[in-house]
Amino acid sequence: MKKILSFFKWLLAVLLLLIALLYITDYDYILKGVRVVYMTGHTTAFIDDHVYFENDTINSGQPQQWPLHKAYNSVEVTEELSEVNQKLGTIAYVIIKNDSIWFEEYAEDYGTYSHTNSFSMAKSITTALMGKAIQQGKIKGLDQKITDFYPEFANAEATVGDLASMTSGMNWEESYKSPFSITARAYYDDDLAETILDQEFTQTPGEAFQYKSGNTQLLGMIIQKATGQKLADYLSVSFWKPMGMSDSAYWQLDDDENELAKAYCCIASNALDFARFGKLFKDGGSWNGKQLLDSAFVATATKPRFKGEPYGYGFWISNHMNKDIFVMRGILGQYVITIPKDNVIIVRLGHQRGTKTGNNAFTNDFYTFIEEGYTMMKNANLLK
Repeated sequence: MKKILSFFKWLLAVLLLLIALLYITDYDYILKGVRVVYMTGHTTAFIDDHVYFENDTINSGQPQQWPLHKAYNSVEVTEELSEVNQKLGTIAYVIIKNDSIWFEEYAEDYGTYSHTNSFSMAKSITTALMGKAIQQGKIKGLDQKITDFYPEFANAEATVGDLASMTSGMNWEESYKSPFSITARAYYDDDLAETILDQEFTQTPGEAFQYKSGNTQLLGMIIQKATGQKLADYLSVSFWKPMGMSDSAYWQLDDDENELAKAYCCIASNALDFARFGKLFKDGGSWNGKQLLDSAFVATATKPRFKGEPYGYGFWISNHMNKDIFVMRGILGQYVITIPKDNVIIVRLGHQRGTKTGNNAFTNDFYTFIEEGYTMMKNANLLK
């Protein structure tokens, strides 16, 4: 018994020492990561984790319902799609054809109005807010220097357009595995602005695509400073209310004191409301006859900035099946896939994503969600 007590005393002493070291070295945010992830039975960030963070509310207004297609839910998912959905934990799969819901399926206890974390799909929404601020003259344009808003970056030549297109040259390591990475700190720490303002720009901006979440976070901070509004409030008045979202949504904050939204991620909403951004950009920024975004900005955002690269401004780009496709994408396989030529929007939300093959810009599940969705539509004679 004495040996057992001695062991537990030793273990407790080690744990206390480790905790003290985390605080001394300013890695105490790891404790929150452990509490949110491992102590809830997970191994990484998960789609319901917004309830463990402080959030700002994105208020909705008068809901506008999506119309149902005349052939609504008239087919079943293909066998291959069903297998992928089960394997990767798809909780929402929706096909919108000609601006009407043609197919929708939900799994587990999730449904039409379930709020789940969008992760990096929020980057597309933050970019839309930038476009709105430009349209309103609060930001001069894509070429406005970040130093106009944050002179702390005195030697940086990067522009807001460089931030949105992931070409700023910011020295940011986009690592999702190490608890000591800057990405982990941004997710779990309580002073996100300090983390961003500590970054440096070490490469020439506007020359090479390098996906870094710090870009979008700084962009969100610039939008907030330019508009004088919190991001959730600006999003509410700019898009959430005008587009008739079915429900209010939540945007994760760094903490309840600083109240800085994680602009690079973490808007919790539902599949059909996320899909409205696909429709908005598909329709050139127009919503019910009102121009919410400048059409030229929309066209620029949804095309690659550099030939051969899979990214525009806040949107991923694909030409799968020889179609021009732009995509909102989150790390666990959250997708709003918009294919303007066929007037199709495919939304998938879920717990996991697949693996990558070769040099593909997307994991294999992305291509399956498109291909099998098209098979379903062809089987229903929905496509020419």
